Amino acid sequence: MLGAIGVASVAELFDGIPVELRQRAHLDLAPGLSEPAVRARLESLAARNTGAGLLSFLGAGAYAHFAPAVVDQILQRAEFYSAYTPYQPEVSQGTLQAIFEFQSLVAMLFDQDVANASMYDGASATAEAVLMALRVRSKRHKVLVSGALHPQYRQVVLTYLEGAGHSQVVEIPFDQTGATDLEALADALDDETAAVVVGYPNFFGIVEPLDAVVASAHARGALVISATAETLALGAIKSPGASGGDISVGEGQSLGVPLSYGGPGVGLFATRSEHVRQMPGRLVGETVDGGGRRGYVLTLATREQHIRRERATSNICTNQGLIALAVTVYLSLVGRHGLHKLALTNLRRAHDVASVLCAGPRWRRRFSGPVFNELVIAGYEARAALENARANGVLAGVPLGDWYPELEDCVLVCATEMHSESDVARLVEVLR
Repeated sequence: MLGAIGVASVAELFDGIPVELRQRAHLDLAPGLSEPAVRARLESLAARNTGAGLLSFLGAGAYAHFAPAVVDQILQRAEFYSAYTPYQPEVSQGTLQAIFEFQSLVAMLFDQDVANASMYDGASATAEAVLMALRVRSKRHKVLVSGALHPQYRQVVLTYLEGAGHSQVVEIPFDQTGATDLEALADALDDETAAVVVGYPNFFGIVEPLDAVVASAHARGALVISATAETLALGAIKSPGASGGDISVGEGQSLGVPLSYGGPGVGLFATRSEHVRQMPGRLVGETVDGGGRRGYVLTLATREQHIRRERATSNICTNQGLIALAVTVYLSLVGRHGLHKLALTNLRRAHDVASVLCAGPRWRRRFSGPVFNELVIAGYEARAALENARANGVLAGVPLGDWYPELEDCVLVCATEMHSESDVARLVEVLR
């Protein structure tokens, strides 16, 4: 290869880089190891991750749920594992159909007309929904964001809007129920408001009164965006679409995707049909070929990868196709009734934790609103209690003081179907 391109060595290829930079870039690599030696080395490093064996009640946007083995088995099929953007429908029918089924399931989950072919994660899906709302309500510039929305989702929204012209973000406080303060929301709404963004359930696990939020926002001509970090909740609570929400987004990690050090996730995005041309990403549709046989194609692709950048609705350059497939397989296996049954199991487990843990003097419920599978408890020296629990092998919850200074004495605790009665008893033991 070097002879073919007319150079004497690989080093000569880098002659264009200044010598002082090349010297600084030297890598002091140890000699190579055999495969058994590499395996032993990696196992020794993995053994240092002491948290891996702890009993965990962490939630806050990433949830431990059971995923059937068949989900991973299908993901490992080469035709799915290595597939890329299906530009040529004649050779991409399998991938296109999988995406079409994903869209159909997400639309049903949110009870919306149309869903796109996935986003990166719940946070970026929320930010893209805000940008979309500003396009739909193009003469308005203000966005009202609930203070009970996941703090990291709010941070991503602010980052996206830094380059979005004259948009303004106003944070709406939460009340003693843990939900968005409806009076403060009504006071902040005006004719400049493009959208209202709330978590559903919100960061505190509270199921927001979405019907009331929608009624208040629509009365002033604003759109409502619901962001669901724990999508399993939609198996038990009223869907955003049924409440009148305009754009419904969420994180699909709960639906068949394991916890993996923070990712990957998959963003869910659905909306009403009248807004479809302002929807980011792309849309797979069903059609028929020249012989009348059913087929699938990219019906709408408003990404800058497909059309002129100034006309694009998003710069999302790929989709989380493999993770979207995991969600599709999981929902297909669990089914409508199975999802409802599983959601009720999670609901009961969280209430079991609340009733037992808050029965004594040490802890109390911080908020009075209805919860799904995680809740906020308050108690003196909350951080010390969490440290003690960790020392005893239990990750008891997430301290809220990191995001909400006024909730320094509060802990967010999550319980799912993965926690047995003995696990709950262990949690109560270490926290009391």
